[in-house]
Amino acid sequence: MNLSDSWTPGQRPIERRSAAEAVFHALRLAIEAQEIPLGSKLGSEAALAADYQVSRSVIREALRSCAALGLTRTETGRGTFVISHRPTRELKLGSFSSDDLLEARPHIEIPAATLAATRRTTEDLERISGLIEQMDQEDDAAAWVELDAAFHAAIAQASGNSVFTKVVADIREAMARQSETVNLVAGRRNPSKDEHLAIFRAIEAQDPQAANQAMNDHLSAVQQAVSTIVRSNK
Repeated sequence: MNLSDSWTPGQRPIERRSAAEAVFHALRLAIEAQEIPLGSKLGSEAALAADYQVSRSVIREALRSCAALGLTRTETGRGTFVISHRPTRELKLGSFSSDDLLEARPHIEIPAATLAATRRTTEDLERISGLIEQMDQEDDAAAWVELDAAFHAAIAQASGNSVFTKVVADIREAMARQSETVNLVAGRRNPSKDEHLAIFRAIEAQDPQAANQAMNDHLSAVQQAVSTIVRSNK
């Protein structure tokens, strides 16, 4: 296929409910079934959105998850190209890999949550609880993962440790991309809601041991989800 040509699905529209998940799985299936040759350029966001009858933000979310699995690569000014018919064994999350995050986050976020339980201010609690409320009400999946990353950043800030705050800020974008992918592929959004609430309640109660355990449970669940995705890619 000439790279000037752009592949589009040519199929019936995706249902609006779980649109990003449906588009992602449709694209992944087409790529893995080799319906789209290597090197082929996918249609533009606008073209794919029109074919699937969803918003461009839904298409962007699905394409980012395809890229995280190593199936596609988006080049600024050129478009998105298929680079593999098989997912990689490690998620690609911008500047970091999933292994990078899984190794680092427990050493940063568990002690940050523990400190937050003893150092949090009223303003910290209001900020964290406000983010939980926004996530609970947010229907847009892309906006939700940004709120998720903000939730973790707020806990780091509540720890009162500027190093934790800076490190979490530096990995915030990769955390959002990881959250986006595990939500689409492994259905992590609803379980995360309960885990976030447990973390907040422990911090609110000024219980460092419970905060430590709640954050550990949350990160362990994320690690399990990523491991499941990676194993299914082998």
